Amino acid sequence: MHLFDSVKKTKLPFEPLVPGKVTLYVCGPTVYDDAHLGHAKSALVFDLLTRVLRANDLDVTYARNITDIDDKIIKKAIEQKQDIKTITDFYTEAFHKEMDLLGVKRPDLEPKATENLQAMFAMIQKLIDSGHAYKTEDGDVYFDTASDGEYLSLSNRVQDEEDKQNRVESSGFKKNPADFALWKSVKDGSVTFESPFGAGRPGWHLECSAMIEEHLAYKDTPYAIDIHGGGADLLFPHHENEAAQTRCSSDHNLAKYWIHNGFVNIEGEKMSKSLGNSFFLKDALKEYDGEVLRFYLLSTHYRSNFNFNTEDLEASKKRLDKLYRLKKRLFGLAESDEQTQFQKDLLEALSDDLNISKALSLIDEMTAHANETLDTAGKHKVLKRETMANLAYIEKVLGFGVKNPFEYFQFGIDAETKEKIDSLIEQRNEAKKEKNFELSDSLRDDILAFGVQLMDTPAGTFWEKV
Repeated sequence: MHLFDSVKKTKLPFEPLVPGKVTLYVCGPTVYDDAHLGHAKSALVFDLLTRVLRANDLDVTYARNITDIDDKIIKKAIEQKQDIKTITDFYTEAFHKEMDLLGVKRPDLEPKATENLQAMFAMIQKLIDSGHAYKTEDGDVYFDTASDGEYLSLSNRVQDEEDKQNRVESSGFKKNPADFALWKSVKDGSVTFESPFGAGRPGWHLECSAMIEEHLAYKDTPYAIDIHGGGADLLFPHHENEAAQTRCSSDHNLAKYWIHNGFVNIEGEKMSKSLGNSFFLKDALKEYDGEVLRFYLLSTHYRSNFNFNTEDLEASKKRLDKLYRLKKRLFGLAESDEQTQFQKDLLEALSDDLNISKALSLIDEMTAHANETLDTAGKHKVLKRETMANLAYIEKVLGFGVKNPFEYFQFGIDAETKEKIDSLIEQRNEAKKEKNFELSDSLRDDILAFGVQLMDTPAGTFWEKV
């Protein structure tokens, strides 16, 4: 397997720190608002990476944190006159539900900032004791970037004078303009946490470093974990600062491989809340099946910036529809675990830095070949068995084709209407049994009036939205 390392800026052979095992940490959401398409893209990319690693017979421990301490959360709580936990629990649950609809598997570990304060205190103290951090007159604790000779080595960033000046003006208590907060003293009566450094709140960069050391880090390897991931916007300053904290408070570096997914653009413009174009995932899920969004958001290479637009989304849906048409064609056949060349080729493509274009091309070819062969040899048992195995493998590794094929084509019909249609189908079936064909035909017309079409098969009667 090969992965592109964001720091070395090249594709590297993937060699785990411990043979057969992989530790993966991804920066998760700050739970103060609904998830947007950027959250979805990142979650999907690392869900796919985890699936591919496991398909390569690697034992993966995947951690994704929940940031539930943040100024934005406190602001939201004040605005809504709610306590912090009510806000964070609500948006955490909403995030989980939406990720479930996208087919994103839950991480093995999901540490929360509020549950890991002791680990943060321990890391801050180590940094103070080793001379890499200092406490200011107003009670803040800062990381001393000048004490770290490797600072900025991750992002290869060079700070210009204007940037430095802006930082100086923002806090006159820092030793260096680039120093960042490990602990922020709070004296305005808002939410605080008691610590050995006084009442306050942890710096955002601190939590990931501390939680990695607490829950995931190897103790006797040159790197704490195998892979650290997140959106491209996190490389600086977030990941840069995380790496510095870990490097200076322990005897190892943070991650052997750094993986970052590209930005999401909406209609060609970078998604940003300041621009008012932060497309909430919940709104997209009202219009499209979660698996359609999964297929679309994964349809371009993870490192590329993604241009979200409805025309491409519709075209992507038609591509996924073809897979489901094939699945529907084979509906009712026994499952198969047969090994095929297609499966080997698919895994080889995905093992090459998640080459999704090659993978989707292979799926298109397999689907077309299966349909053509079934058209000319409808009772071809070997082909059917191989195709069923291939569909199961696609479902396992890519998360495509997981639904009942008939239910997939019912998206957009509300639950009440579905119940009415199912009831009418039962009545029609009874009428057919009693050879009351006049009633059967009348009931069929009533069903079709809902904008659906019927399919009578040996496995039963099914319907889908036209």
